[in-house]
Amino acid sequence: MINKNRDSKFIIYQVLYIFVITVLALKGADLDLRRVSLAENTVSKSVRDSLIAVLDSLYSLGIDFSIKIDPNVVVENEKMREQLADLTKRLETLKDYVPPSKEEPKKEKVEEQTLLQSPISVKQTFIQYTWNMARNTGSVPATIIDPRNPNAVIATIPPGQDKKFDLTDQTEVIIRFGTQEDRIKVLPNKPPDVKIERVTTKMNSSDIYVQELQRITVFKVTIVDQRPDQLKVSWIGPIAVNGPTKDSDGNPVYNVTLKIASTASAFDNWLDKNGSLRESDGRYKVNFFCTVVDERSKDRVQVGDSFFFTDFSK
Repeated sequence: MINKNRDSKFIIYQVLYIFVITVLALKGADLDLRRVSLAENTVSKSVRDSLIAVLDSLYSLGIDFSIKIDPNVVVENEKMREQLADLTKRLETLKDYVPPSKEEPKKEKVEEQTLLQSPISVKQTFIQYTWNMARNTGSVPATIIDPRNPNAVIATIPPGQDKKFDLTDQTEVIIRFGTQEDRIKVLPNKPPDVKIERVTTKMNSSDIYVQELQRITVFKVTIVDQRPDQLKVSWIGPIAVNGPTKDSDGNPVYNVTLKIASTASAFDNWLDKNGSLRESDGRYKVNFFCTVVDERSKDRVQVGDSFFFTDFSK
């Protein structure tokens, strides 16, 4: 395309050069080239129009073709006449020529970066103040980073492996894999939920005996927590506690039994010391408490309930 454009320009300039020299040889005058091209008897009308268009384009580029000629040159040159005739033919072929538009510079092809899917699911739950587990399902190592310190690597998980790591008070973590990053929210570590359930109806009677309550489970205590392994459980009260066992959800369960006296005389001694615990309806009331502390988050929960009885035995 570039060579073709250069050839066209060469032809135009060659034609103009021959035309000007011819006019000068034939006319021998001081004149402006524009005026020569506009003269009715110079060339045919179609050639003239084409030449005008070419000259206008050249004038718009600031090219001045005004030439001063020696007025004494009056001898016509036959060879110049022949060149003028050839010029006319060339202009006929160029009058419909449309210069090609400039090609837009080729845009550099930007290679698309291959985007990797996050090897650790963003739907996964991470929890503050406890251990967490992450699985790398990708083909590149995944690094877990604290966003507050990009140089602090919490854990690096090889492809296809699981990794256990601890978090403190982070609200999110950065997952870095290859040249990409993702962010996963870290949820607060909720305080333990301690549920106490009475599992006997014997305290609903008007006569309630200590001896019977000491033989059965009176209360069931269930502790609901996402990380029960880091909980410390303690008890207060005249009770015996068995457990923990686990329910169907993996929560620790404790069975609580009353423990005051093993004999009637021991019960009498207990009454001498705790007679103030008798209610207005004649029943005795004793309380117990369960205290649960998360040793990592330092959350502390305490709940309790009451035993009622009237006598040691029937």
